[in-house]
Amino acid sequence: MQRRTLLTGAAATAALGLGACASSPTPADYAGEKPLLDLRQYFNGKLIAHGVFTDRAGKVARRFVVDMDCRWEGNQGVLDERFLYSDGKTERRVWRLTYQGDGRYTGTADDVVGTASGQTSGNAFFWAYTLRLPVGERVFEVQFDDWMWLVDERVMLNKAVMSKFGIRLGEVTLSFTKL
Repeated sequence: MQRRTLLTGAAATAALGLGACASSPTPADYAGEKPLLDLRQYFNGKLIAHGVFTDRAGKVARRFVVDMDCRWEGNQGVLDERFLYSDGKTERRVWRLTYQGDGRYTGTADDVVGTASGQTSGNAFFWAYTLRLPVGERVFEVQFDDWMWLVDERVMLNKAVMSKFGIRLGEVTLSFTKL
């Protein structure tokens, strides 16, 4: 029995070690991809997004539509998002973005803790931020690793992994359409 426990522990350690060797994608991985994504151009005007939140098991827990009104003045942008959830609840988030140069962006919103930061490269944008998420009577601070990929001049896909203390809680998947 002791040997089986030792072998099981060794196998688990080896699996974790191999997993650690696998690298996560970076924006630079998409440098050669087309069409080139310029957030200032794409998020300028009216857009609509359709999305789902899936829990850890992959079950769709929530569906939503987002009407967006976006505008830029120089290196400053405002993304005004109005959410309508399948249960009838509504929410509004107003992102204030700043283009820092070299494809780098920062952003703030009232329900974002601190400042989001991100990078475009090729057709992709990655950014990370902490969001205050109300659940019932409580509010949790959860981390988002958020990827967007421009498919063509009108459509962009988005996948964001939500976690807390490094534990994956679920994913948000969106399809943006520029109107």
